[in-house]
Amino acid sequence: MYQIDRKICTFANKMEAQIKIESLIQDPTMIFFVVLLIILFAPIVMSKLRIPHIIGMVLAGVLIGEFGFNILSRDTSFEVFGQVGLYYIMFLAGLEMDLESVKKNSKRLVIFGLLTCFVPLILTLVMSVTILDYSPKASFLLGCIMASNTLVAYPIIGRYGLQKNSSVMLSVGSSMLSLFMALVMLAGLVGTFNEDSGWLFWLLFVLKFAAFCAGSILIIPRLTRYFLRRYSDAVMQFIFVIAVMFLSAALSALIGLEGIFGAFFSGLIINRYIPHVSPLMNRIEFIGNAIFIPYFLIGVGMLINLQSLSDGWEVWGIMFLIAFFGTFGKALAAYISALLFKLTKSEGHMMFGLTSAHAAGAIAMVMVGRRLLMDDGTALADNNMLNGVVIMILVTCIVSTITTERAAQQIVIANTHHPSSNTQKNDDERIMVCVKYPEIAPQLLELALLIRNQKLKRELVALNVVYDGENSIEERQKGIQLLEKLQQQASASEVQVQPQVRLATNIANGIKHAFRESGCSEVVMGMHVHTEVSTKFWGEFIQSLYNGLNRQILLMRFTQPLSTLRRIQVAVPSRAEYEPGFRRWLERVCRFAGQLDCRVQFHGRQESLDLINEYINSRHSNVRAEYTQMAHWNELPKLASHIGPDNLLVVVTARKGTISYKNALDRLPDELTKYFSGTNLMIIFPDQYGNTKEEKMSFTEAQHHEENSIYDTLLRWIHKSHQTH
Repeated sequence: MYQIDRKICTFANKMEAQIKIESLIQDPTMIFFVVLLIILFAPIVMSKLRIPHIIGMVLAGVLIGEFGFNILSRDTSFEVFGQVGLYYIMFLAGLEMDLESVKKNSKRLVIFGLLTCFVPLILTLVMSVTILDYSPKASFLLGCIMASNTLVAYPIIGRYGLQKNSSVMLSVGSSMLSLFMALVMLAGLVGTFNEDSGWLFWLLFVLKFAAFCAGSILIIPRLTRYFLRRYSDAVMQFIFVIAVMFLSAALSALIGLEGIFGAFFSGLIINRYIPHVSPLMNRIEFIGNAIFIPYFLIGVGMLINLQSLSDGWEVWGIMFLIAFFGTFGKALAAYISALLFKLTKSEGHMMFGLTSAHAAGAIAMVMVGRRLLMDDGTALADNNMLNGVVIMILVTCIVSTITTERAAQQIVIANTHHPSSNTQKNDDERIMVCVKYPEIAPQLLELALLIRNQKLKRELVALNVVYDGENSIEERQKGIQLLEKLQQQASASEVQVQPQVRLATNIANGIKHAFRESGCSEVVMGMHVHTEVSTKFWGEFIQSLYNGLNRQILLMRFTQPLSTLRRIQVAVPSRAEYEPGFRRWLERVCRFAGQLDCRVQFHGRQESLDLINEYINSRHSNVRAEYTQMAHWNELPKLASHIGPDNLLVVVTARKGTISYKNALDRLPDELTKYFSGTNLMIIFPDQYGNTKEEKMSFTEAQHHEENSIYDTLLRWIHKSHQTH
């Protein structure tokens, strides 16, 4: 009898689908064209109305959907692209999280996660039982829906550059925690409808979840390091990262959780292997924000049936109660947490805005309730609950995006007026990248991108000096082609590069002249390994360069990609803190470690380490720094036993005649060759006050010439005076 009823229902559904009015546009090409028009014009229209463009995407979906003007039908393309867009939002949230800040604020994150989960759950549960007269199971389902949330407004954070703000970190982390708890509770609710829902069910679930987390943590990092070390092609790296995201999402769904949890978890794991300023990160964000995330938002709007509001006051009441109590619970949790954590008012608004929106996840949960049948044969989630949840999605998306947009503007304005931000204006930073060999030029540019100040938004100078000889024309053409490739690489990170190809009879003098003409602050260059150039470690060329420039010089030797480094070892000479370039090289090392999210260990005298620790705590609190005393520079070879293949050795040296120079530095080339021949190496010559040796020589010659001219003038005056008398 049950199968007969099921066949009748299936036949009725087919008949209903056949008589349903078809959408106006069915051609795949035109469907994609209409979607692109919405993605193009929604931000333009919404910006004139001063409304977040995300709302424009959702409203456009309402208008073109089958419940609007029925221009497009929500076919499989919207389901697939929308699912990818949802995964993208969660994956980007995991990639852009500052894991060190999460660790430091783990207690806050747990507190906020528990509040933003259980406060709306309890309020919605009590409201459903007392006011809507729902059954306990139906009320619990509705509470689970309101306990979770979707980071619909997260793309706004990227536009304002607030990914590392503490309130954003807490909101993203608590959203994942509340989503996880809601999915677990939903799995428990579904289990109550099965006969085998006892302790074996939960034991199996815990084992599958533990295996998923352990396998992801053990396998994904090793696989990522292996792939990034061996393949540098941009397309291959992008496909690999997205494949990892989908694999993690599929495995997460397989163990009984939603795929969005797996997408977020994979983003957390790959986080440290994709620097935020890298071309790969830029490609991931660009493709997601351009196609997949707008597709998801438009698809959410197409689910919203505004016509259901005409069914009567009952739907209005259910929609209002669900939206009010759920949103009120999220607001209560956010502002209570902001008061407990002593955050600003705008940060409290940010926490509420990010955690208040619901989207396709709520639809998925209510559809689970539609499949669950009560004892009387009715669905756990009736049509009124479905319509109320769908309208609630529209309301919460509007509230979330408007609140997040205004909070982001307030936080940016507050940071702009902060005294520390004014110091950026006087920063003379302008990095010059000297390139010659195509095999290391891309990595040198990547290093410059990682250590540059993103807030200044200044261009890089890429220099190729060609020896003015018989093959100068051919070499100059090769230099132009090399710089064009570097421009393309930098453009992927939205950074401008000023290319310069210079002819010179002396390469070092050509670099020095170009450096002064371009007004640069420091030089980044590779360490040549051609022994025929000179018998010394860095040859006469490097010696001529650092003797002729009193600005910072970074020499780099690569043995593996920078993104796969796990620890930075910094050797600091005694009295380095008294050098004028102390803060500059320390700032660059901190930026480098922060972008790669790897540990940095300083070795030096205690007085130097104390000042380094103070600087990092005040300026780069997210950097994971360790400090080890090195009583004398003679102990430098001992570091060789502590440096692994995925470590970077940074040696801060000094020019002769400076405060931190010592005779032991004369042995540095031999020690580096003997003990650190196969390691990643960076040598830093810090800034120095005063003139260089060449400038001093020219100044002395000019002074001598001036004294001779004065002496000659004096003699002529005496001779003339003698003749007069």
